[in-house]
Amino acid sequence: MDDRQIRRELRLLKGYALITTALLATLTLTAFRGPPRQKFTEIDVQRINVVEPDGRYRMVISNRPRSIGPIYKGKPFGYAGGTRPGIIFFNDEGTENGGLTFTGQRNPDGTYRASTHMSFDQFNEDQVLNLDYADNNGRRQTGFSVDDRFDVDIHDLVVQRDSIGRIADTVARAAALGRLFAPRNGVPGVARRVFLGRDPAKEALLSLSDRNGKARIRLVVDSLGTPSLEFFDAAGAVTARLPEAKK
Repeated sequence: MDDRQIRRELRLLKGYALITTALLATLTLTAFRGPPRQKFTEIDVQRINVVEPDGRYRMVISNRPRSIGPIYKGKPFGYAGGTRPGIIFFNDEGTENGGLTFTGQRNPDGTYRASTHMSFDQFNEDQVLNLDYADNNGRRQTGFSVDDRFDVDIHDLVVQRDSIGRIADTVARAAALGRLFAPRNGVPGVARRVFLGRDPAKEALLSLSDRNGKARIRLVVDSLGTPSLEFFDAAGAVTARLPEAKK
């Protein structure tokens, strides 16, 4: 082997060594940096699922047709999806625990309906903290509310309700539903305790209710700007009013 051949092979070996070193360095950097992040300037999508490493839902963002139905510990129940465009939240167990939904549409006759609803659920139950806007062709209510609910697992409640719904006898079915949603340990199925907002009568209103959902204090500024404060007994009768009614 002459000197020229030796030099040529040495050059090849050096080139191979440089390429190999560069590849190893690239692989090492990639391993430490993790998978590359995707960046988008704009994206059109019908649904996004945010999930935990084990696949449990944490949040679903979707249009109406691809919206998700109720989920309890990772399993569907209650009714099918396709009715709730917006965002649905899930707790650590993969159970729905609130969301944000919205609608708005003008009807062929020119009237319209619109709504926005954001709620947070009691653990393994339904909503207890709500922010709502509801508009039926100009008849509007906008407000914040707090509810009480009895401590009954929503999955068990829905299973029992659906079973009762299959009773053919309408009288027996109604009686069974009444028993199912009757107060338990003195606590009704659901009772609105606080409402703060604007009602359809155009009143600015703060209403505080007892555990049965009966208003006990109402602080109002009516549509004409007249303020009042009223106190009620458990039967709904006014016990005191400020300013006092003129005789």
